Amino acid sequence: MTNQWIFKNLTPEQESDQKKIAEQLGVSKVLAKLLIERGIRTMEDARAFFCPDLSQLHDPFLIKDMDKAVARLNRALAHKEKILIYGDYDVDGTTAVALVYTFLQQYTSDVDFYIPDRYTEGYGVSKQGVDYAKEKGVTLIISLDCGIKAIERVAYANSLGIDFIVCDHHTTDDVLPDAVAVLDSKRADDTYPYKHLSGCGVGFKFMHAFAMSNGIEFACLEPLLDFVAVSIASDIVPITGENRVLAYYGIKRLNEMPSLGLKSIIEVCHLKGKEITINDIVFKIGPRINASGRIQSGREVVELLVSKNKRFAREKSSDINSYNDERRDIDKKTTQEAKSAVTDEMVRTRRSLVVYNPEWHKGIVGIVASRLTEEYYKPTVVLTKANGIVSGSARSVHGFDLYKAIDSCRDLLENFGGHTYAAGLSMKEENLAMFIEEFEKYVSANITETQLRPHIDIDAELTFKEITPRFVNTLKRFEPFGPGNPKPTFCTRRVYDHNDGSKIVGQGGEHLKLELVDGSGDSVMNGIAFRMGKYCKELKSFTPVDICYTIEENTFNGFTSTQLMIRDIKKSE
Repeated sequence: MTNQWIFKNLTPEQESDQKKIAEQLGVSKVLAKLLIERGIRTMEDARAFFCPDLSQLHDPFLIKDMDKAVARLNRALAHKEKILIYGDYDVDGTTAVALVYTFLQQYTSDVDFYIPDRYTEGYGVSKQGVDYAKEKGVTLIISLDCGIKAIERVAYANSLGIDFIVCDHHTTDDVLPDAVAVLDSKRADDTYPYKHLSGCGVGFKFMHAFAMSNGIEFACLEPLLDFVAVSIASDIVPITGENRVLAYYGIKRLNEMPSLGLKSIIEVCHLKGKEITINDIVFKIGPRINASGRIQSGREVVELLVSKNKRFAREKSSDINSYNDERRDIDKKTTQEAKSAVTDEMVRTRRSLVVYNPEWHKGIVGIVASRLTEEYYKPTVVLTKANGIVSGSARSVHGFDLYKAIDSCRDLLENFGGHTYAAGLSMKEENLAMFIEEFEKYVSANITETQLRPHIDIDAELTFKEITPRFVNTLKRFEPFGPGNPKPTFCTRRVYDHNDGSKIVGQGGEHLKLELVDGSGDSVMNGIAFRMGKYCKELKSFTPVDICYTIEENTFNGFTSTQLMIRDIKKSE
Protein backbone atom coordinates (compact mmCIF):
# COMPACT_ATOMS: atom_id res chain seq x y z
CA MET A 1 0.00 0.00 0.00
CA THR A 2 1.44 3.39 -1.04
CA ASN A 3 2.18 5.85 1.74
CA GLN A 4 0.96 9.42 1.63
CA TRP A 5 3.73 11.89 2.49
CA ILE A 6 2.19 14.64 4.58
CA PHE A 7 4.39 17.66 5.14
CA LYS A 8 3.80 19.56 8.36
CA ASN A 9 3.36 23.29 7.75
CA LEU A 10 3.41 26.12 10.27
CA THR A 11 0.89 28.95 10.51
CA PRO A 12 2.17 32.52 9.96
CA GLU A 13 2.07 33.04 13.75
CA GLN A 14 4.08 29.86 14.31
CA GLU A 15 6.60 30.91 11.66
CA SER A 16 7.15 34.14 13.60
CA ASP A 17 7.77 32.13 16.78
CA GLN A 18 10.05 29.80 14.82
CA LYS A 19 12.27 32.71 13.82
CA LYS A 20 12.49 33.97 17.42
CA ILE A 21 13.29 30.52 18.82
CA ALA A 22 15.99 29.96 16.18
CA GLU A 23 17.64 33.29 17.03
CA GLN A 24 17.36 32.92 20.81
CA LEU A 25 18.67 29.34 20.93
CA GLY A 26 21.15 29.71 18.09
CA VAL A 27 19.73 26.70 16.21
CA SER A 28 18.68 26.12 12.60
CA LYS A 29 15.18 26.95 11.41
CA VAL A 30 14.51 23.22 11.00
CA LEU A 31 15.27 22.51 14.67
CA ALA A 32 13.22 25.53 15.70
CA LYS A 33 10.33 24.17 13.62
CA LEU A 34 10.54 20.84 15.48
CA LEU A 35 10.23 22.71 18.78
CA ILE A 36 7.24 24.74 17.57
CA GLU A 37 5.50 21.52 16.46
CA ARG A 38 5.89 20.26 20.04
CA GLY A 39 4.21 23.35 21.49
CA ILE A 40 7.49 24.99 22.54
CA ARG A 41 7.28 28.69 21.78
CA THR A 42 9.40 30.41 24.41
CA MET A 43 12.87 30.10 25.92
CA GLU A 44 11.25 28.94 29.17
CA ASP A 45 9.41 26.15 27.31
CA ALA A 46 12.65 25.14 25.58
CA ARG A 47 14.57 24.97 28.87
CA ALA A 48 11.88 22.73 30.40
CA PHE A 49 11.90 20.51 27.29
CA PHE A 50 15.66 20.11 26.93
CA CYS A 51 16.31 19.86 30.67
CA PRO A 52 13.58 17.64 32.19
CA ASP A 53 13.59 17.91 35.97
CA LEU A 54 11.73 15.95 38.63
CA SER A 55 10.65 19.28 40.13
CA GLN A 56 8.38 19.62 37.06
CA LEU A 57 6.15 16.78 38.33
CA HIS A 58 2.70 17.86 39.51
CA ASP A 59 1.53 17.61 43.10
CA PRO A 60 -0.05 14.10 43.29
CA PHE A 61 -2.78 15.43 45.61
CA LEU A 62 -4.20 17.31 42.61
CA ILE A 63 -5.59 13.95 41.42
CA LYS A 64 -9.22 13.57 42.46
CA ASP A 65 -9.65 11.27 45.51
CA MET A 66 -5.92 11.12 46.25
CA ASP A 67 -6.49 12.42 49.79
CA LYS A 68 -9.03 9.63 50.39
CA ALA A 69 -6.69 6.98 48.96
CA VAL A 70 -3.76 8.07 51.12
CA ALA A 71 -5.93 8.30 54.26
CA ARG A 72 -7.25 4.76 53.71
CA LEU A 73 -3.78 3.35 53.04
CA ASN A 74 -2.37 5.06 56.15
CA ARG A 75 -5.21 3.62 58.22
CA ALA A 76 -4.56 0.12 56.86
CA LEU A 77 -0.87 0.37 57.74
CA ALA A 78 -1.58 1.77 61.21
CA HIS A 79 -3.96 -1.11 62.00
CA LYS A 80 -1.78 -3.77 60.34
CA GLU A 81 -4.51 -4.69 57.86
CA LYS A 82 -3.74 -7.14 55.08
CA ILE A 83 -3.39 -5.35 51.72
CA LEU A 84 -3.61 -6.92 48.25
CA ILE A 85 -2.00 -5.21 45.23
CA TYR A 86 -4.05 -6.29 42.18
CA GLY A 87 -2.94 -5.60 38.62
CA ASP A 88 -3.41 -6.48 34.99
CA TYR A 89 -1.21 -9.13 33.34
CA ASP A 90 0.41 -6.89 30.71
CA VAL A 91 3.57 -4.76 31.02
CA ASP A 92 1.78 -1.73 32.44
CA GLY A 93 -0.11 -3.78 35.03
CA THR A 94 2.81 -5.95 36.13
CA THR A 95 5.26 -3.04 36.44
CA ALA A 96 2.62 -1.11 38.41
CA VAL A 97 2.15 -4.01 40.84
CA ALA A 98 5.92 -4.45 41.16
CA LEU A 99 6.34 -0.73 41.91
CA VAL A 100 3.64 -0.42 44.58
CA TYR A 101 4.42 -3.80 46.17
CA THR A 102 8.17 -3.02 46.33
CA PHE A 103 7.57 0.37 47.95
CA LEU A 104 4.97 -0.74 50.49
CA GLN A 105 7.02 -3.78 51.50
CA GLN A 106 9.34 -1.36 53.27
CA TYR A 107 6.53 -0.33 55.63
CA THR A 108 4.47 -3.50 56.14
CA SER A 109 4.82 -7.25 55.89
CA ASP A 110 1.04 -7.57 55.47
CA VAL A 111 1.07 -6.97 51.73
CA ASP A 112 0.59 -9.47 48.89
CA PHE A 113 0.01 -9.15 45.15
CA TYR A 114 -2.35 -10.79 42.67
CA ILE A 115 -2.29 -11.01 38.87
CA PRO A 116 -5.39 -12.59 37.24
CA ASP A 117 -4.95 -15.47 34.82
CA ARG A 118 -5.51 -14.26 31.26
CA TYR A 119 -7.34 -17.46 30.31
CA THR A 120 -9.43 -18.44 33.34
CA GLU A 121 -10.20 -14.95 34.68
CA GLY A 122 -9.68 -12.53 31.80
CA TYR A 123 -8.92 -8.83 31.96
CA GLY A 124 -9.64 -6.68 35.00
CA VAL A 125 -10.87 -7.39 38.51
CA SER A 126 -12.20 -10.95 38.76
CA LYS A 127 -14.50 -12.63 41.28
CA GLN A 128 -11.77 -15.22 41.77
CA GLY A 129 -9.35 -12.45 42.73
CA VAL A 130 -11.78 -10.96 45.25
CA ASP A 131 -12.42 -14.43 46.70
CA TYR A 132 -8.66 -14.92 47.05
CA ALA A 133 -8.48 -11.65 48.99
CA LYS A 134 -11.28 -12.75 51.33
CA GLU A 135 -9.62 -16.13 51.88
CA LYS A 136 -6.35 -14.42 52.87
CA GLY A 137 -8.05 -12.00 55.26
CA VAL A 138 -7.43 -8.95 53.06
CA THR A 139 -9.40 -5.82 53.95
CA LEU A 140 -7.97 -3.45 51.32
CA ILE A 141 -7.40 -4.10 47.61
CA ILE A 142 -5.44 -1.61 45.51
CA SER A 143 -6.12 -2.22 41.80
CA LEU A 144 -3.62 -0.95 39.25
CA ASP A 145 -4.12 -0.49 35.49
CA CYS A 146 -7.64 -1.89 35.87
CA GLY A 147 -10.80 -1.50 37.95
CA ILE A 148 -12.37 1.61 36.43
CA LYS A 149 -15.26 -0.52 35.07
CA ALA A 150 -15.32 -3.12 37.89
CA ILE A 151 -18.60 -1.84 39.34
CA GLU A 152 -19.99 -5.31 40.16
CA ARG A 153 -16.68 -6.68 41.46
CA VAL A 154 -16.07 -3.70 43.74
CA ALA A 155 -19.63 -4.02 45.06
CA TYR A 156 -18.98 -7.72 45.67
CA ALA A 157 -15.78 -6.90 47.56
CA ASN A 158 -17.64 -4.33 49.64
CA SER A 159 -20.22 -6.97 50.57
CA LEU A 160 -17.36 -9.10 51.92
CA GLY A 161 -15.98 -6.26 54.01
CA ILE A 162 -13.12 -5.46 51.60
CA ASP A 163 -12.40 -1.86 50.60
CA PHE A 164 -11.09 -0.90 47.16
CA ILE A 165 -8.74 1.82 45.92
CA VAL A 166 -8.90 1.91 42.12
CA CYS A 167 -5.82 3.25 40.29
CA ASP A 168 -6.49 3.29 36.55
CA HIS A 169 -5.85 5.36 33.43
CA HIS A 170 -8.41 3.95 31.01
CA THR A 171 -11.44 5.83 29.71
CA THR A 172 -14.19 6.01 32.31
CA ASP A 173 -17.94 5.45 32.08
CA ASP A 174 -20.50 7.83 33.59
CA VAL A 175 -20.85 5.54 36.62
CA LEU A 176 -17.72 4.83 38.69
CA PRO A 177 -17.11 1.86 41.02
CA ASP A 178 -18.19 2.40 44.64
CA ALA A 179 -14.61 2.40 45.88
CA VAL A 180 -13.03 4.32 48.76
CA ALA A 181 -11.09 6.22 46.10
CA VAL A 182 -10.97 6.17 42.29
CA LEU A 183 -7.69 7.59 40.96
CA ASP A 184 -8.04 8.20 37.22
CA SER A 185 -7.30 11.59 35.68
CA LYS A 186 -9.68 10.75 32.83
CA ARG A 187 -12.61 11.13 35.26
CA ALA A 188 -14.96 13.85 34.07
CA ASP A 189 -14.69 15.61 37.45
CA ASP A 190 -10.88 15.39 37.68
CA THR A 191 -8.90 18.59 37.11
CA TYR A 192 -5.41 17.07 37.28
CA PRO A 193 -3.18 18.98 34.80
CA TYR A 194 -1.93 15.87 32.95
CA LYS A 195 -4.31 13.29 31.49
CA HIS A 196 -1.99 10.68 29.94
CA LEU A 197 -0.29 8.83 32.80
CA SER A 198 0.27 5.10 32.36
CA GLY A 199 -1.30 2.71 34.88
CA CYS A 200 2.12 2.36 36.51
CA GLY A 201 2.40 6.15 36.45
CA VAL A 202 -0.83 6.43 38.48
CA GLY A 203 0.62 3.92 40.96
CA PHE A 204 3.77 6.02 41.20
CA LYS A 205 1.74 9.19 41.91
CA PHE A 206 -0.14 7.30 44.64
CA MET A 207 3.12 6.23 46.29
CA HIS A 208 4.44 9.80 45.93
CA ALA A 209 1.37 11.14 47.75
CA PHE A 210 1.73 8.44 50.43
CA ALA A 211 5.39 9.40 50.89
CA MET A 212 4.53 13.09 51.17
CA SER A 213 1.91 12.38 53.84
CA ASN A 214 4.46 10.47 55.92
CA GLY A 215 7.49 12.72 55.49
CA ILE A 216 9.32 10.22 53.27
CA GLU A 217 11.83 11.88 50.95
CA PHE A 218 11.23 11.77 47.19
CA ALA A 219 14.67 10.19 46.77
CA CYS A 220 13.20 6.98 48.21
CA LEU A 221 10.88 6.78 45.19
CA GLU A 222 13.55 7.32 42.53
CA PRO A 223 14.66 3.65 42.38
CA LEU A 224 11.13 2.85 41.12
CA LEU A 225 11.36 5.07 38.05
CA ASP A 226 12.74 2.29 35.83
CA PHE A 227 9.38 0.50 36.23
CA VAL A 228 7.56 3.67 35.17
CA ALA A 229 9.72 4.14 32.07
CA VAL A 230 9.10 0.54 30.97
CA SER A 231 5.34 1.03 31.40
CA ILE A 232 5.26 4.36 29.52
CA ALA A 233 7.14 2.93 26.53
CA SER A 234 5.26 -0.38 26.42
CA ASP A 235 1.75 1.04 26.88
CA ILE A 236 2.41 3.60 24.13
CA VAL A 237 1.12 6.59 26.09
CA PRO A 238 2.22 10.10 25.01
CA ILE A 239 5.78 10.98 26.00
CA THR A 240 4.88 14.57 26.74
CA GLY A 241 4.65 16.69 29.90
CA GLU A 242 4.89 14.61 33.06
CA ASN A 243 5.43 11.36 31.13
CA ARG A 244 8.47 12.90 29.42
CA VAL A 245 10.03 13.69 32.80
CA LEU A 246 9.22 10.26 34.23
CA ALA A 247 10.49 8.47 31.10
CA TYR A 248 13.68 10.55 30.98
CA TYR A 249 14.67 9.72 34.56
CA GLY A 250 13.37 6.17 34.31
CA ILE A 251 15.54 5.41 31.27
CA LYS A 252 18.48 7.03 33.05
CA ARG A 253 17.87 4.65 35.95
CA LEU A 254 17.48 1.71 33.56
CA ASN A 255 20.90 2.47 32.08
CA GLU A 256 22.75 3.25 35.31
CA MET A 257 21.18 1.25 38.15
CA PRO A 258 18.19 -0.89 37.14
CA SER A 259 16.34 -3.06 39.63
CA LEU A 260 17.61 -6.65 39.77
CA GLY A 261 14.66 -8.08 37.85
CA LEU A 262 14.89 -5.58 35.00
CA LYS A 263 18.67 -5.95 34.94
CA SER A 264 18.27 -9.70 34.36
CA ILE A 265 15.80 -9.04 31.51
CA ILE A 266 18.24 -6.53 29.99
CA GLU A 267 20.89 -9.26 29.99
CA VAL A 268 18.74 -11.87 28.22
CA CYS A 269 17.87 -9.18 25.64
CA HIS A 270 21.63 -8.79 24.96
CA LEU A 271 21.40 -5.11 25.87
CA LYS A 272 24.04 -5.22 28.61
CA GLY A 273 26.66 -2.53 28.00
CA LYS A 274 24.48 -0.74 25.43
CA GLU A 275 22.58 2.51 25.88
CA ILE A 276 18.94 1.49 26.36
CA THR A 277 16.35 3.56 24.50
CA ILE A 278 12.57 3.68 24.26
CA ASN A 279 12.82 1.43 21.18
CA ASP A 280 14.70 -1.19 23.18
CA ILE A 281 11.88 -1.23 25.73
CA VAL A 282 9.16 -1.41 23.06
CA PHE A 283 10.76 -4.15 20.96
CA LYS A 284 12.88 -6.15 23.41
CA ILE A 285 12.19 -5.63 27.13
CA GLY A 286 8.41 -5.10 26.94
CA PRO A 287 7.64 -8.16 24.76
CA ARG A 288 9.49 -10.44 27.16
CA ILE A 289 7.57 -9.11 30.15
CA ASN A 290 4.33 -9.49 28.20
CA ALA A 291 5.24 -13.02 27.10
CA SER A 292 4.93 -14.30 30.65
CA GLY A 293 1.28 -13.25 30.88
CA ARG A 294 0.57 -14.45 27.34
CA ILE A 295 2.16 -17.89 27.60
CA GLN A 296 2.46 -18.71 31.28
CA SER A 297 1.52 -16.38 34.16
CA GLY A 298 1.70 -12.65 34.81
CA ARG A 299 2.42 -13.43 38.46
CA GLU A 300 5.68 -15.04 37.40
CA VAL A 301 6.99 -11.80 35.90
CA VAL A 302 6.08 -9.81 39.02
CA GLU A 303 8.00 -12.35 41.10
CA LEU A 304 10.98 -11.59 38.87
CA LEU A 305 10.54 -7.82 38.97
CA VAL A 306 10.41 -7.69 42.79
CA SER A 307 13.13 -10.30 43.37
CA LYS A 308 16.25 -9.56 45.41
CA ASN A 309 17.81 -12.98 44.68
CA LYS A 310 20.32 -12.96 41.80
CA ARG A 311 20.09 -16.66 41.09
CA PHE A 312 16.28 -16.63 41.04
CA ALA A 313 16.26 -13.54 38.79
CA ARG A 314 18.69 -15.15 36.36
CA GLU A 315 16.65 -18.37 36.14
CA LYS A 316 13.30 -16.60 35.88
CA SER A 317 14.49 -14.20 33.18
CA SER A 318 15.74 -17.20 31.20
CA ASP A 319 12.27 -18.77 31.50
CA ILE A 320 10.63 -15.54 30.35
CA ASN A 321 13.00 -15.34 27.39
CA SER A 322 11.92 -18.86 26.34
CA TYR A 323 8.25 -17.84 26.67
CA ASN A 324 8.99 -15.00 24.26
CA ASP A 325 10.48 -17.44 21.73
CA GLU A 326 7.36 -19.60 22.06
CA ARG A 327 5.17 -16.52 21.68
CA ARG A 328 6.95 -15.62 18.42
CA ASP A 329 6.26 -19.05 16.93
CA ILE A 330 2.57 -18.91 17.87
CA ASP A 331 2.36 -15.31 16.67
CA LYS A 332 3.78 -16.19 13.24
CA LYS A 333 1.43 -19.16 12.76
CA THR A 334 -1.67 -17.28 13.94
CA THR A 335 -0.88 -14.22 11.81
CA GLN A 336 -0.73 -16.44 8.72
CA GLU A 337 -4.06 -18.04 9.63
CA ALA A 338 -5.65 -14.65 10.32
CA LYS A 339 -4.49 -13.30 6.96
CA SER A 340 -6.01 -16.36 5.29
CA ALA A 341 -9.31 -15.51 7.01
CA VAL A 342 -9.32 -12.06 5.41
CA THR A 343 -10.99 -12.50 2.02
CA ASP A 344 -10.56 -10.28 -1.03
CA GLU A 345 -14.23 -9.30 -0.68
CA MET A 346 -13.67 -8.15 2.92
CA VAL A 347 -10.74 -6.01 1.86
CA ARG A 348 -12.68 -4.57 -1.08
CA THR A 349 -16.06 -3.89 0.53
CA ARG A 350 -15.44 -3.33 4.25
CA ARG A 351 -13.84 -0.48 6.15
CA SER A 352 -13.16 -2.66 9.18
CA LEU A 353 -11.94 -6.21 9.68
CA VAL A 354 -13.18 -8.71 12.26
CA VAL A 355 -11.71 -12.23 12.21
CA TYR A 356 -12.51 -15.07 14.58
CA ASN A 357 -11.13 -18.53 15.29
CA PRO A 358 -12.00 -20.28 18.55
CA GLU A 359 -8.68 -22.18 18.43
CA TRP A 360 -6.38 -19.14 18.40
CA HIS A 361 -4.20 -18.49 21.44
CA LYS A 362 -5.81 -15.73 23.49
CA GLY A 363 -2.44 -14.37 24.56
CA ILE A 364 -1.34 -13.21 21.14
CA VAL A 365 -4.53 -11.91 19.45
CA GLY A 366 -3.49 -8.33 20.25
CA ILE A 367 -0.22 -8.79 18.38
CA VAL A 368 -2.06 -10.35 15.44
CA ALA A 369 -4.55 -7.44 15.38
CA SER A 370 -1.60 -5.05 15.11
CA ARG A 371 -0.13 -7.08 12.24
CA LEU A 372 -3.43 -7.06 10.30
CA THR A 373 -3.90 -3.34 10.88
CA GLU A 374 -0.44 -2.68 9.43
CA GLU A 375 -1.14 -4.96 6.46
CA TYR A 376 -4.64 -3.77 5.49
CA TYR A 377 -4.81 -0.38 7.20
CA LYS A 378 -8.33 -0.78 8.60
CA PRO A 379 -9.60 -0.85 12.21
CA THR A 380 -9.21 -4.53 13.09
CA VAL A 381 -10.61 -6.91 15.72
CA VAL A 382 -9.12 -10.39 16.25
CA LEU A 383 -11.20 -12.76 18.37
CA THR A 384 -10.88 -16.21 19.88
CA LYS A 385 -12.85 -18.24 22.43
CA ALA A 386 -12.05 -19.11 26.02
CA ASN A 387 -14.32 -20.44 28.77
CA GLY A 388 -17.36 -20.19 26.53
CA ILE A 389 -16.86 -16.48 25.81
CA VAL A 390 -15.59 -14.86 22.60
CA SER A 391 -12.90 -12.34 23.45
CA GLY A 392 -10.02 -10.57 21.82
CA SER A 393 -8.23 -7.37 20.96
CA ALA A 394 -8.74 -4.48 18.58
CA ARG A 395 -6.31 -2.04 16.97
CA SER A 396 -6.93 1.16 15.04
CA VAL A 397 -5.44 3.30 12.29
CA HIS A 398 -4.10 6.79 12.79
CA GLY A 399 -6.78 9.35 13.64
CA PHE A 400 -9.68 6.93 14.20
CA ASP A 401 -11.13 6.49 17.71
CA LEU A 402 -11.48 2.74 18.13
CA TYR A 403 -12.80 3.01 21.68
CA LYS A 404 -15.84 5.00 20.50
CA ALA A 405 -16.49 2.42 17.76
CA ILE A 406 -16.52 -0.42 20.28
CA ASP A 407 -18.54 1.65 22.75
CA SER A 408 -21.23 2.02 20.07
CA CYS A 409 -21.66 -1.79 20.28
CA ARG A 410 -21.69 -2.00 24.09
CA ASP A 411 -25.15 -3.61 24.21
CA LEU A 412 -23.66 -6.66 22.47
CA LEU A 413 -20.63 -6.93 24.75
CA GLU A 414 -19.96 -8.56 28.10
CA ASN A 415 -16.97 -6.33 28.80
CA PHE A 416 -14.65 -3.90 27.03
CA GLY A 417 -12.04 -1.27 27.77
CA GLY A 418 -9.04 0.49 26.35
CA HIS A 419 -7.88 3.58 24.50
CA THR A 420 -8.28 5.38 21.18
CA TYR A 421 -5.96 2.99 19.32
CA ALA A 422 -6.13 -0.27 21.29
CA ALA A 423 -8.89 -2.06 23.17
CA GLY A 424 -10.00 -5.41 24.53
CA LEU A 425 -13.52 -6.82 24.40
CA SER A 426 -15.60 -9.92 25.08
CA MET A 427 -19.06 -11.12 24.08
CA LYS A 428 -21.33 -14.15 23.88
CA GLU A 429 -20.83 -16.13 20.68
CA GLU A 430 -24.44 -15.58 19.60
CA ASN A 431 -23.74 -11.82 19.46
CA LEU A 432 -20.71 -12.11 17.18
CA ALA A 433 -22.49 -11.77 13.81
CA MET A 434 -24.42 -8.72 15.01
CA PHE A 435 -21.24 -7.18 16.46
CA ILE A 436 -19.42 -7.55 13.13
CA GLU A 437 -22.22 -5.69 11.34
CA GLU A 438 -22.68 -2.97 13.98
CA PHE A 439 -18.94 -2.36 14.25
CA GLU A 440 -18.64 -2.09 10.46
CA LYS A 441 -21.64 0.23 10.37
CA TYR A 442 -20.07 2.62 12.88
CA VAL A 443 -16.64 2.55 11.23
CA SER A 444 -18.10 3.14 7.76
CA ALA A 445 -20.09 6.13 8.99
CA ASN A 446 -17.21 7.75 10.89
CA ILE A 447 -13.89 6.96 9.24
CA THR A 448 -12.51 9.21 6.48
CA GLU A 449 -10.83 8.19 3.23
CA THR A 450 -7.61 9.79 4.45
CA GLN A 451 -7.64 7.66 7.61
CA LEU A 452 -7.86 4.53 5.45
CA ARG A 453 -4.58 5.31 3.70
CA PRO A 454 -1.25 4.91 5.51
CA HIS A 455 0.71 8.10 5.75
CA ILE A 456 4.07 9.38 6.88
CA ASP A 457 4.22 12.77 8.59
CA ILE A 458 7.32 14.63 7.40
CA ASP A 459 8.67 17.39 9.61
CA ALA A 460 10.95 19.14 7.13
CA GLU A 461 12.99 18.89 3.95
CA LEU A 462 16.76 18.69 4.43
CA THR A 463 19.82 18.70 2.24
CA PHE A 464 22.62 16.36 3.24
CA LYS A 465 24.98 19.23 4.02
CA GLU A 466 22.53 20.35 6.76
CA ILE A 467 23.03 17.04 8.63
CA THR A 468 26.03 18.25 10.61
CA PRO A 469 27.38 16.75 13.87
CA ARG A 470 25.91 19.75 15.73
CA PHE A 471 22.50 19.17 14.12
CA VAL A 472 22.58 15.46 15.09
CA ASN A 473 23.69 16.23 18.67
CA THR A 474 20.87 18.76 19.13
CA LEU A 475 18.40 16.24 17.72
CA LYS A 476 19.47 13.73 20.39
CA ARG A 477 18.36 16.20 23.05
CA PHE A 478 14.77 15.75 21.83
CA GLU A 479 14.80 12.22 23.31
CA PRO A 480 13.05 10.24 24.68
CA PHE A 481 10.91 9.86 21.57
CA GLY A 482 7.43 8.38 21.46
CA PRO A 483 3.77 9.35 20.94
CA GLY A 484 3.40 13.13 21.27
CA ASN A 485 7.14 13.51 20.68
CA PRO A 486 7.83 11.30 17.65
CA LYS A 487 11.29 10.87 16.23
CA PRO A 488 11.51 13.58 13.52
CA THR A 489 11.13 12.39 9.95
CA PHE A 490 12.89 14.30 7.17
CA CYS A 491 12.77 14.31 3.39
CA THR A 492 15.60 14.82 0.91
CA ARG A 493 14.74 15.10 -2.77
CA ARG A 494 16.62 13.91 -5.85
CA VAL A 495 19.25 11.70 -4.27
CA TYR A 496 21.50 9.32 -6.21
CA ASP A 497 23.59 6.25 -5.62
CA HIS A 498 27.19 7.27 -4.85
CA ASN A 499 29.96 5.50 -6.76
CA ASP A 500 27.86 2.34 -7.13
CA GLY A 501 28.03 1.99 -3.33
CA SER A 502 24.42 0.95 -2.69
CA LYS A 503 23.72 -2.77 -2.56
CA ILE A 504 21.11 -5.39 -1.72
CA VAL A 505 21.59 -7.14 1.63
CA GLY A 506 19.73 -9.71 3.72
CA GLN A 507 18.26 -13.09 2.92
CA GLY A 508 16.35 -13.03 -0.34
CA GLY A 509 17.60 -9.54 -1.21
CA GLU A 510 14.92 -7.82 0.83
CA HIS A 511 16.90 -4.88 2.16
CA LEU A 512 19.03 -2.04 0.82
CA LYS A 513 22.30 -0.73 2.24
CA LEU A 514 22.64 2.73 0.79
CA GLU A 515 25.42 5.15 -0.06
CA LEU A 516 23.80 8.34 -1.31
CA VAL A 517 24.50 11.88 -2.45
CA ASP A 518 22.18 14.77 -3.23
CA GLY A 519 22.72 17.94 -5.21
CA SER A 520 23.74 20.13 -2.27
CA GLY A 521 27.43 19.31 -2.29
CA ASP A 522 29.84 16.49 -1.61
CA SER A 523 28.12 15.12 1.49
CA VAL A 524 27.74 11.33 1.31
CA MET A 525 25.16 9.71 3.59
CA ASN A 526 24.86 6.03 4.46
CA GLY A 527 21.46 4.51 5.05
CA ILE A 528 19.52 1.29 5.53
CA ALA A 529 16.15 0.59 3.88
CA PHE A 530 14.41 -2.52 5.18
CA ARG A 531 12.17 -4.43 2.75
CA MET A 532 12.94 -1.95 -0.07
CA GLY A 533 15.28 -4.05 -2.21
CA LYS A 534 13.00 -3.40 -5.21
CA TYR A 535 14.39 0.14 -5.52
CA CYS A 536 17.94 -1.06 -6.23
CA LYS A 537 17.34 -1.05 -9.99
CA GLU A 538 16.41 2.65 -10.05
CA LEU A 539 19.41 3.59 -7.94
CA LYS A 540 21.81 1.60 -10.12
CA SER A 541 20.45 3.32 -13.25
CA PHE A 542 21.17 6.69 -11.56
CA THR A 543 17.47 7.52 -11.51
CA PRO A 544 16.92 10.26 -8.88
CA VAL A 545 14.67 9.32 -5.98
CA ASP A 546 13.13 11.16 -3.02
CA ILE A 547 13.64 9.61 0.41
CA CYS A 548 12.06 10.14 3.80
CA TYR A 549 13.96 8.98 6.86
CA THR A 550 14.89 9.36 10.49
CA ILE A 551 18.45 10.08 11.57
CA GLU A 552 20.16 7.43 13.68
CA GLU A 553 23.57 6.76 15.17
CA ASN A 554 25.13 3.44 14.15
CA THR A 555 27.90 1.96 16.31
CA PHE A 556 30.06 -0.78 14.79
CA ASN A 557 33.41 -2.02 16.08
CA GLY A 558 33.53 0.88 18.52
CA PHE A 559 33.04 3.50 15.79
CA THR A 560 29.86 5.61 15.76
CA SER A 561 28.54 7.16 12.56
CA THR A 562 25.38 8.89 11.39
CA GLN A 563 23.00 6.71 9.39
CA LEU A 564 19.68 7.36 7.70
CA MET A 565 16.88 4.93 8.57
CA ILE A 566 14.82 5.04 5.37
CA ARG A 567 11.05 4.96 5.86
CA ASP A 568 10.00 5.30 2.22
CA ILE A 569 11.38 5.86 -1.30
CA LYS A 570 9.65 7.47 -4.27
CA LYS A 571 10.79 8.28 -7.78
CA SER A 572 11.57 11.97 -8.09
CA GLU A 573 9.16 14.01 -10.16
